[in-house]
Amino acid sequence: MAKKPCEFPTAVLSFRRFLQRRFLGGRHHHRPTSTTATGAAIPPADKLHNQTVMIDLESWLLRSPMSTFPYFMIVAIEAGSFLRGLILLLIYPLLWLLLSHDMLLKAMVMVSFFGLPEKEVVRIGKAVLPKFFLEGMAMEGLEVVRNAKKVVVFSPLFPRVMVEGFLKEYIGVNAVIGREVIAVAGRYVGLLVDHIDMDDGGFVDEVMEETKRGKGDGAVGLAGVGSKMHHLFSRYCKETYVVCDADKKEWQPVPREKYPKPLIFHDGRLAFKLTPCAAVAMYTYLPWGIFLAVFRSLAFGLLPYRVSVPLAAFTGMRSRLIAGPSPDATRRNSGTAGGRLYVCNHRTLLDPITVAAVLNKPITAVTYSVSPVSELIAPIRTARLTRDRDEDRRRMEALLARGDLVVCPEGTTCREPYLLRFSPLFAELTGEVTPVALETRIDMFYGTSTKPAAKWLDPFYFMLNSRPEYHVEFLQPVSTAPVDGEAGGHGHSINAANRVQRVLGEALAFELTEQTRKDKYEMLAGNKGNVKGEAKM
Repeated sequence: MAKKPCEFPTAVLSFRRFLQRRFLGGRHHHRPTSTTATGAAIPPADKLHNQTVMIDLESWLLRSPMSTFPYFMIVAIEAGSFLRGLILLLIYPLLWLLLSHDMLLKAMVMVSFFGLPEKEVVRIGKAVLPKFFLEGMAMEGLEVVRNAKKVVVFSPLFPRVMVEGFLKEYIGVNAVIGREVIAVAGRYVGLLVDHIDMDDGGFVDEVMEETKRGKGDGAVGLAGVGSKMHHLFSRYCKETYVVCDADKKEWQPVPREKYPKPLIFHDGRLAFKLTPCAAVAMYTYLPWGIFLAVFRSLAFGLLPYRVSVPLAAFTGMRSRLIAGPSPDATRRNSGTAGGRLYVCNHRTLLDPITVAAVLNKPITAVTYSVSPVSELIAPIRTARLTRDRDEDRRRMEALLARGDLVVCPEGTTCREPYLLRFSPLFAELTGEVTPVALETRIDMFYGTSTKPAAKWLDPFYFMLNSRPEYHVEFLQPVSTAPVDGEAGGHGHSINAANRVQRVLGEALAFELTEQTRKDKYEMLAGNKGNVKGEAKM
């Protein structure tokens, strides 16, 4: 959901300064700002070649460094709950008016982190926050990082646990230095350490020691005008380049195709940046959204498709059939006995239900396993697989002989415009399959998750959006028979699966990858994907 960030009027800013002087007296220290006209000089590439660069994260890599609230809201909601996020939202205006910037930061850390397990916050830092940091990254800062030999990033505002996964995994920096949040017995107590921990495997100490002794060419510092990092870098770096807010107004975001590493997988429910205004809008909408989600779920679960689809469209949920070959025509032309095998890319757990609704007839979906709740509310037949290849093949052949079957050979959902590697088992069942290209549109919440306890809520979150959309396109049937002298067996089925993947990729304009379900869950959840609730083949 695209929202403009909140901007406080000048009168409000003046009132805030009055309250701070009135109630806090001399304890308040204004955040350093600069109105200098000299601005920042972005160092040329030859100055950074084969150099160690020390960068202030908030000043050089992020376009809006002072907007820390959205990132703490993500931690509060994704690692905690919507109630915790609501508490942070309600107290934030008062804290913003009365507290200094450093005290405001500590208060947000306390509300967001208190009582949360360390492992869960680390997971959020690796699986959820990188998407939002990448969207807020500045192209000019990224170019500096690319030109340097070694990069050390300092984060005086964000706790290190929030930014380390993004910086090391997606930007490829050598070390991350930031403030720590105190934890006891595996849970955070919410206290932010006052000083920045300079210990990162001794890398930073080594660089600074060499600089002081005059060894090597020294380091180059990149900081904000008048910031703490500016003073620190001036002491240890041979050259320091500074940037002010006026210069950054012209900086550009990084296009998706220029990300240092493709963003194929990410987790979390929130699909938009939670600025204060956007957060207020979300919590205002949430009661009505819950009603819509329950109504839509009951409509699809209890009513025939010819009734439930128009009702869902009346509430803002749309299913769009893109022009393509008629499903009935493909069945007649194939001349095969038994049911039709539909092969889909996997966007949400609602994929098979959407295909059945468009076809307006019964259809069976195969899964590894689903939760009892999902089985109870599923409006279509589901069949469990066993992860034993021979047994699964026998079960699927029997199901296909009795009626239409839909499979998602990626084995797991993917939110971004990528196709994961296809499992080839479906290509051994029949001589022809019908690819179905699926695309979704959401505005607030993602209908997928890697958290086992929350998998059964995936369809509910998709329907919780104000205007969720499904685009469905039935493509021309694809033969799975051997071609060009291919031998039968497993090798042939792999080639056939790759052909179907390419057909779907071209129709959707998605990039093909070799990533798998195992890769996704190892990255986002730290396990091999043994969770319930996803269509699998």
